[in-house]
Amino acid sequence: MQNMSEIHIHIVSFDVPYPANYGGVIDVYYKAKALAEKGIKVHLHCFEYGRKNAPELKKTFHEVHYYKRDISKKHLFKSRPFIIETRISEHLVNNLLKDDYPILMEGLHTTGLLLEKRLKHRKRIVRTHNIEHEYYSNLSRAETDLFKKYYFFNEAVKLKKYEKILSKADLLLAISRTDYDYFSKKYKRVVYLPAFHPHTVVRSKTGRGKYVLYHGNLSVPENINAVTTLLNQVFINSQIPIKIAGLNPPRSLLRLVATNPLAEIITNPSDDLLNDLIKNAHVNIFFTNQATGLKLKLLNALYNGRFVLANDKILNGSNLDKLCELTNRISEMKTHLESLMKREFTATMKIERQIHLQTIYTNGDNVEKLIGLIV
Repeated sequence: MQNMSEIHIHIVSFDVPYPANYGGVIDVYYKAKALAEKGIKVHLHCFEYGRKNAPELKKTFHEVHYYKRDISKKHLFKSRPFIIETRISEHLVNNLLKDDYPILMEGLHTTGLLLEKRLKHRKRIVRTHNIEHEYYSNLSRAETDLFKKYYFFNEAVKLKKYEKILSKADLLLAISRTDYDYFSKKYKRVVYLPAFHPHTVVRSKTGRGKYVLYHGNLSVPENINAVTTLLNQVFINSQIPIKIAGLNPPRSLLRLVATNPLAEIITNPSDDLLNDLIKNAHVNIFFTNQATGLKLKLLNALYNGRFVLANDKILNGSNLDKLCELTNRISEMKTHLESLMKREFTATMKIERQIHLQTIYTNGDNVEKLIGLIV
């Protein structure tokens, strides 16, 4: 058996993955960390555009490199997608050419490297975080600003055409069952590798909480639409308190929350406060019109919260259906919530949740699988 300390891998991240506090970078960081904890030498390459250099990364990984993402508007008029063009870097290519280690590209965003002829003899792996053209198409439908709407639509068209670049990769790692089904029909070597995350033990409180929690990035149209729908159609004239927590809510949302005496908005909560809100809620509610990727905030709620109420687009290929209360009709959500608020979250439920999560979302098992694919 090969000595783990002799194995090296380049991981190319679309963003600086620390702090690991939003969906995409959570998987990037905890996957890389799991490899490093096995003794593998991780050479981490990060594109930066807003998030700062993170000294903490140097404590964990063999090497850390940063590259400025070129977000100048000239890239909007090119035939390739903006998210790809802005992450093409000669500096990155030169660093990768210093050895012959495998290269793991995080997201379609970093696959400009598949166009690079100088790297064609390397082992090149792509972690697919989404079916990107579907994601951008959904963003376009949800957006109300005309310029952004056109940008998302245009990007979706370019991404659909560009996606065939994945045929040049040696291996695709799909993050959800739904994504696996999609990619495996189009490309030769595709493996389902569930999301990596910080959780190991279910810490849900038993008993009852007194409120429902919705949390997410409140500057994103998808989440703004979800909260608006919940307040206008589910929690109107309801006796159930709802707390809404998240980043940068627009004024329109603040005004809407103010019209409901049992609704409260918590703006830009700290990680500790958000964790307390999740733990003490009776129900964590998730609702979306976009079936994209895996919502890592859903995993967080299952490991740390009590009941989870969600629609099937949130659960999309996650294999988490049996751990959640499922409802797809807005008209049925209020009744479902009223019923849930009367139920106790029991120790038996907690144990069942731990067993189920261990069968799919255990970093230890999944990192062993990943090492087998790298070597």
